[in-house]
Amino acid sequence: MSGLEATGAGRPEISLVVPVYNEEEAIPLFLERVTPIIEQISPRWEMVFVNDGSSDRTFSVLREANRQDSRVKILDFSRNFGKEIALTAGIDHSTGRAVVPIDVDLQDPPELIVEMVAKWREGYDVVLAARKDRSSDSWAKRSTASAFYRVMGRLSSVDIPSNVGDFRLMDRRAVEVLCQYRERQRFMKGLFASLGFRQVVVEYARPERSAGETKFRPLRLWGLALEGIISFSTTPLKIWTYIGASCALISTLYMLWIIGKTLVLGNPVPGYASLMTVMLFMNGIMLTGLGVIGEYVARIFNEVKARPLYIVREQIGLDEGQTEPRLSDDDAPSRYGSRRA
Repeated sequence: MSGLEATGAGRPEISLVVPVYNEEEAIPLFLERVTPIIEQISPRWEMVFVNDGSSDRTFSVLREANRQDSRVKILDFSRNFGKEIALTAGIDHSTGRAVVPIDVDLQDPPELIVEMVAKWREGYDVVLAARKDRSSDSWAKRSTASAFYRVMGRLSSVDIPSNVGDFRLMDRRAVEVLCQYRERQRFMKGLFASLGFRQVVVEYARPERSAGETKFRPLRLWGLALEGIISFSTTPLKIWTYIGASCALISTLYMLWIIGKTLVLGNPVPGYASLMTVMLFMNGIMLTGLGVIGEYVARIFNEVKARPLYIVREQIGLDEGQTEPRLSDDDAPSRYGSRRA
């Protein structure tokens, strides 16, 4: 049965969505620490692990965890699709009345979920977890993250909160809306922010990883930042109108200066160096503009192909027939009454 169709007493109260890629060491530590915390909140819970094409024993570890507790559920991708897609798949297949995306490395402290659920039960639709202390991150990562949020704040059409990652709690109503966003090029922080609804922020200090090492390298982080800017802003396209107008104005002024100089001083032969400098500068400007346009065209190309977001090789503990979310409003009347009871 689809997560968005499930109703009744057996429906989980809380769903944790956990994307994993080569995390065989971190998964047992995660389960050992998180399970008692979630059990304390409600015995009706599930953990939806998405194995994003791992090459180590991650899937075997998850399968063993499912044998020990059927509330641990698994989506196994046919290959690596990336964290944004893995997160999307986990949310698609979640069934809880509240959904919490969380990383397996325990840098998102699971103890905070207790406070997040309390805020949710007060009536908030989305509870954001904001990092008040990022001392565990390197100086370079803190600096680039700060610069990214500043740039996004100026360029984006959506207000993306600073120092808020994927770790948050979303009510089922917000999840239903999110599942309607099916674009192929996905920047989940922007998609989360675009939902709106009634929100509240809780703060936490970001600890070190529990095990393993981060899978995000500088190039991948740069690609994710570029995706965020292009997905949620048309400013990079629009700005070239002003760059072109500025270059045209400067060229016109320079032409007038050359004409005036020629009329007054004669017609000296212009220097080769100055000619090449102007040509190379203008060609560089044009190629950069074409590159920006190309980024947007490439995303249009990927969207119109309309390929599936992900391919599931195997599902354990989930509806075997569900590969995409099936939206339903059957549970709408009982949405808030059940969570505040």
